[in-house]
Amino acid sequence: MPALIGILTVSDRASQGAYPDEGGPAIRDYLCDVLATTWEPREKIVPDDLDAIMRAIRELADEGCCLIVTTGGTGPAPRDVTPEATEGVCTRMLPGFGELMRQESLKHVPTAILSRQTAGICGTALVVNLPGRPRSIRQCLDAVFPAIPYCIDLIHTGHDSPPWLDTRPERLIAFRPKQA
Repeated sequence: MPALIGILTVSDRASQGAYPDEGGPAIRDYLCDVLATTWEPREKIVPDDLDAIMRAIRELADEGCCLIVTTGGTGPAPRDVTPEATEGVCTRMLPGFGELMRQESLKHVPTAILSRQTAGICGTALVVNLPGRPRSIRQCLDAVFPAIPYCIDLIHTGHDSPPWLDTRPERLIAFRPKQA
């Protein structure tokens, strides 16, 4: 059975069709490049609205997504509420993801300190917030993805048939302790 992965684009304009979504396809392309595991995307586009984002994350988690990757809404503008929505639906937060993504982004742009990416656990799904620009998405995922498969293993401890995400070692090596 393929692993289900949610891809959630948060954008007023993309949700209205005012411009094409670039973030969601960038995440999908990244996952196709890195994952060796058979997987299926579950894609949604919602406006920058706290309730809509929370509802979409919950729906993706309820559908059985082991990973939900969001793009957009992580800046300091008043409508950027993706981190608040993530915190609102997650039972546990994983701030190290945001710390590492900002550290990586700072190598490329000084405005990375304005980013509020975070990660958390919603049900049995890992939720990771990413910026909206495709190049930034790739940079951030390269930084944190080595830890994502093992994090999902840990979240699914005690559950039947947990998803197993493998990466293409020529592209990216996922870290798992030797006893895992």
